[in-house]
Amino acid sequence: MGHAPEHTSAAPAILAEVKPAHLPRATLVENDRSFSWITEKICGIIEGKTPTWWWVCFILACFVASFTVAGITYLVITGVGVWGHANPVNWAWDIVNFVFWIGIGHAGTLISAILCLLRQKWRTSINRAAEAMTIFAVVCAAIFPVFHVGRVWYAWYLFPIPNSNVIWQNFRSPLEWDVFAVSTYGTVSVLFWYVGLLPDLAVLRDRFFVAGNKVRSFLYGLFALGWRGSNRHWSNYEMAYIILAGISTPLVLSVHTIVSFDFAVSLLPGWHTTIFPPYFVAGAIFSGFGMVLTLMLPLRAIYGLQDLITQYHIDCMCKITLATGTIVGYAYGMEFFIAWYGANPYEGFAFINRAFGHYAWAYWIMIGCNVITPQFFWFKKIRENTSLVWILSIFVNVGMWFERFVIIVTSLARDFLPSSWGYYSPSIVEIFTFFGTFGVFSVLFLLFIRFLPVMPMAELKAVTPQADVHGGHGHAEPKH
Repeated sequence: MGHAPEHTSAAPAILAEVKPAHLPRATLVENDRSFSWITEKICGIIEGKTPTWWWVCFILACFVASFTVAGITYLVITGVGVWGHANPVNWAWDIVNFVFWIGIGHAGTLISAILCLLRQKWRTSINRAAEAMTIFAVVCAAIFPVFHVGRVWYAWYLFPIPNSNVIWQNFRSPLEWDVFAVSTYGTVSVLFWYVGLLPDLAVLRDRFFVAGNKVRSFLYGLFALGWRGSNRHWSNYEMAYIILAGISTPLVLSVHTIVSFDFAVSLLPGWHTTIFPPYFVAGAIFSGFGMVLTLMLPLRAIYGLQDLITQYHIDCMCKITLATGTIVGYAYGMEFFIAWYGANPYEGFAFINRAFGHYAWAYWIMIGCNVITPQFFWFKKIRENTSLVWILSIFVNVGMWFERFVIIVTSLARDFLPSSWGYYSPSIVEIFTFFGTFGVFSVLFLLFIRFLPVMPMAELKAVTPQADVHGGHGHAEPKH
């Protein structure tokens, strides 16, 4: 075998003058917080006395959630006619709210799964709360299609269970695809969230045992599944976590794609378009990150988590919101282009009617919230103003609800038969049922932050400077 020559040509002189800048990595845990400080901070939220504000919010959330319970009870007793449905608008707030809540849950899976596979360490401070948000949003979403069937006691017919009536589902219907997609998404999201909780549940088990609270120690230990923190446990944990991340990643794309098929496979003008799958996925991530900001910024302020949810985390979330909001705005423009280029008069009328018809007010609210609002995130000063970011995140969620309303109602209200055209208005039962789901979501989220760690302690410790054995950092003492 030959040998490479020992003498190589000298590098060009210009390279000796080039001094590339070494950009410092963003600090994910500020003020050199120690491992013990992180444990005390996260566990202290659970171990401390329940604050007054939590009780006030919980009671208020329970009261609002009762609207949904009352609305659904009245619907089951009386019939689906108590909703404002009428020909031609036979889908209305129920499907709007279903798609809205499913979209809210997308950021949790994105942060947990895709960013995990891409080794984006900034996800560590927000992934636990985002995963919980996903599960609670799916619970709220499932309410509407289940009760939309009318005879809710027959809802189990949606699943391919053999029965004496030999009634089988229409597997060619995208509504049936929703059943499988959403149930799979919910199951994997719960497993992913629960597996990530195991090390932290074991920490709480041990701390309550030392504190002498045997009941809570037993309960946390029961759900910790015998976690002891051994090398074998960590190895199996990391393998299970990465497998679940790999399974969850295609679900982020598939679930809202299948939800978009509810509309895209129909022949109705305004729905029958191939742009819906990527457009719906981008919109879901857009609204999901808006909700993460809406929830995490108040928690950051209330519990003093500024060292764990840093400005860098807020910057990253704002930039993703900006990117997905811009994609959504591009999709709005492309819808008009496709309608024009397709030279279909019915398709063209559907989009002109959206912008200038009876529902123009909803369309322009959607444009203002979804296209204009995220553009403010181009400016660093706005991203650094947490109060303003929080307000803008609320506008994002309002706009995404109106997007679903515009897509569904405006297309149905003006169908192929002008004699059946009408103007849809929601009934009081629909309004109360929808706003009650915010109470359901809030109740679940408040219980989560009270009894479970809002952040993964082990993952947070792994991104601190002292966790890097090659970084030359010692174990820093906490700063006060």
